[in-house]
Amino acid sequence: MLEGLPEVSDPRLLVGTGTFDDGAVLRLSDELALVQSVDFFTPIVDDPFDFGRIAAANSLSDLYAMGAEPLCAMAVCAFPKGTLPLEVLHRILAGGLAVCAAEGVVPMGGHTVKGPELTYGLAVTGTVHPSRVLTNAGALPGDALVLTKPIGTGVLSTAVKQERLDPDAARTLVDTMAATNRAASRACREVGVHALTDVTGFGLLGHALELAAASRVAIEIDAAAVPLLPGAREAALAGAIPGGLVANRAWVADKVRLLEVEDVAAQLLCDPQTSGGLLAALAPADAPALVAACARSGVGASVVGRAVEGEPGTAVVR
Repeated sequence: MLEGLPEVSDPRLLVGTGTFDDGAVLRLSDELALVQSVDFFTPIVDDPFDFGRIAAANSLSDLYAMGAEPLCAMAVCAFPKGTLPLEVLHRILAGGLAVCAAEGVVPMGGHTVKGPELTYGLAVTGTVHPSRVLTNAGALPGDALVLTKPIGTGVLSTAVKQERLDPDAARTLVDTMAATNRAASRACREVGVHALTDVTGFGLLGHALELAAASRVAIEIDAAAVPLLPGAREAALAGAIPGGLVANRAWVADKVRLLEVEDVAAQLLCDPQTSGGLLAALAPADAPALVAACARSGVGASVVGRAVEGEPGTAVVR
């Protein structure tokens, strides 16, 4: 997509499009840097308010993955006028505003257009100290990999569309996606992680491989240690497979060795996540402290693998 376009070169740009990072970082002074990102997508749940909450949490996650504190946000929306009642858009915006209020983020307006399909998200702005920017490029051989949310939102959302998911599992799915990564990000900064990214559309394995490539390391994933959302395994076994999972699995195929891993586990590692958790690389001695710091904030974190020496950007799944 970017081939042939001019590369951006500016001494103030600390993190730009040259890496697989979650946000862009621009130095304003020796003490202050601006962090920006934008994300939007089509509805993943039926309830408009819940969709607004999930989309807002997903957008803010990009800043939390950079170690930044979000300050303000602007809504980005396409709305199919004449197809849906305006009340739907009103409820979506209300859901996004509720998340902004809870996070202390100032909503500053936004922009809407008429479009054939409903989309909504946020353009978000925050700040970080230039020397404390977290990227996905700092993992070291021997580092532990810690994941802060269970996976499975892709197969479960597909199961919801197929009317296969029970109400309790569906409610857990929504609540997990609507939860922000603020507490997990602050725990990562408190403990001191080497690299950080969030787990979204490329799935756990895809984002872990991006971290490995940027950090010039290989990774190992313990499939049995990866936490799953309730019903995710059953949904995958029942055939609730989103197209993104198939694409993700094809993309990682030549970069990953699977060692005695059952097929459903491999599928779930490639499941595209919406508003997923953070994946942190840190010294193995500090991993228990991160898990404990997350737990104090009500976040369930798990050690799911490690960074190792090897061909950069490759993985072994056991």
